[in-house]
Amino acid sequence: MTQEHIMKKKMILAIIFSVITSVALAVFIGLYVDECNRVQETYRTQFNANLAHTIDSVDSYLDADGDHATRYRRILSDMSSADSFAFLLKNLTEEQKITVNELHTCLIKYPEQMQERERMEDFRQALDDLHSNLDKGFEEAQEIIDSIDKMGH
Repeated sequence: MTQEHIMKKKMILAIIFSVITSVALAVFIGLYVDECNRVQETYRTQFNANLAHTIDSVDSYLDADGDHATRYRRILSDMSSADSFAFLLKNLTEEQKITVNELHTCLIKYPEQMQERERMEDFRQALDDLHSNLDKGFEEAQEIIDSIDKMGH
């Protein structure tokens, strides 16, 4: 075997390994992207489930004759979970994530204002539109946030 023949074999072997490595890299990139999409879908499902729980809690709050404090804490808990998942979603804009967070903050900081029946009904409608994946839900949520007297209690 000549030196030239040995170099040709090594070159062919290097080309084969680089092709195999490139194919493997493409497969792993595809699997990574697929898994990221699957995780985002799981986050979206959890976000919607928490919005549905919050809607149920608001309905329970509006229909109840007593024990509003416990029902309000359930609303807070469900909204807190929805808020957490909102920040994990990539298909929401930063403004939409901030709106969900501010809505949750209003529930925490201004319970006296948020517990008003009319505001709670508006809150329920905004949640229903958010759950239906409608952009007007974010606008309705922003209207609720803007209607809060942040200097008062």
